[in-house]
Parts: sequence; structure tokens; C-alpha cells
Amino acid sequence: MARLSGAAEGTLPNWKGAFSNVPLPPGQVTGLAVCVLLQRLHPARLPGPRLVNGLVGTGLALAGVGLNTWALNERRRRSAGRFALERPDVLVTSGPYAFTRHPMYVGWWLIHLGAGGFAGTAWAFATLPAGMLAEHWGVLHEEAALSEQFQQAYAEYSARVPRYIGFQRRAPGPPS
Repeated sequence: MARLSGAAEGTLPNWKGAFSNVPLPPGQVTGLAVCVLLQRLHPARLPGPRLVNGLVGTGLALAGVGLNTWALNERRRRSAGRFALERPDVLVTSGPYAFTRHPMYVGWWLIHLGAGGFAGTAWAFATLPAGMLAEHWGVLHEEAALSEQFQQAYAEYSARVPRYIGFQRRAPGPPS
């Protein structure tokens, strides 16, 4: 994932920490840009009242922002040293990471759908899967690196927590 850089030194001191390390997954950024372009070239409105679409879209986008914020805060809170999203120093398995191994990707998917709902465009439903597929290859690379870094702990974690969404699996153990 690409990162938004923090504010220049000495400016916006309250926002600098909040926006450093904000993940911008290229698949979703590209998908949203293509969504806007397609909507301009060939509008495809969502069925139903605009107000309902806007409210549902806003709710989805806020849920995505909330999930991303929760995940970032959990990572910062659990980091032993200086927080760097791309270079984890500990394996975080609490907070949203107890439900999905990649909560920030899931958060961006909600933001993508929410933006489409808010804008009233059906193109979001076509561009989201393309963005997800593009990101999946990066996720596989991230997981290989985490597996190498955290070895058995990551193997156990990935055995019980789904990659994206789904039901939490039982921890492996002796048969009962």
C-alpha cells in the first residue's frame, strides 16, 4: 500500500500523527478513479431513491473509515518501537485483527462501496472486484513476509483468523 506522507514539520501538529502511515491501496484508488471516469462517460445510476443510496453509502464509507482507524490505532498501540505500518515489529492479533488479517483492506472496500452509494453510481460494484483482485497479489506477498518474520505465531494466527472476511476458525488443538 502507498502512504500519505505526514504534514511538513511544524505545521498541523494535531494532524501529522493521524495521517502518517495512512494506507492507500492502489487497487481501490485506481478503482475509484475508474468508477468516476466511467460514470462521466456512461452514467449508470443505482436503482432506488438517491436519499437512501446516499445514506447507505455514507454509512458504508464511515464504517470503512472507522475500521481503518481502529486497525491503525491497534497497530500503533501494540507497536514496541516507532510505528511503521510497512515494517511491523510485533504480530498484532487483537482488535479488528482478531476478525480479519487485513482489516484495512476490508475498510477500503467499504469506503469504495460507500463512495459509490453516496454518488449513486452502479460502477462501484464493477470496479470494486477489479481493485480487490489487484490487491490480492500484494496481500499474498505481505502474508509471505509476515510468515517468514513471525513463523509459528503467524501460522497459528492465519489458521484461526480469515484473510478478509468470514467466520473465525477454532484454534488448532488436540481433538476432543
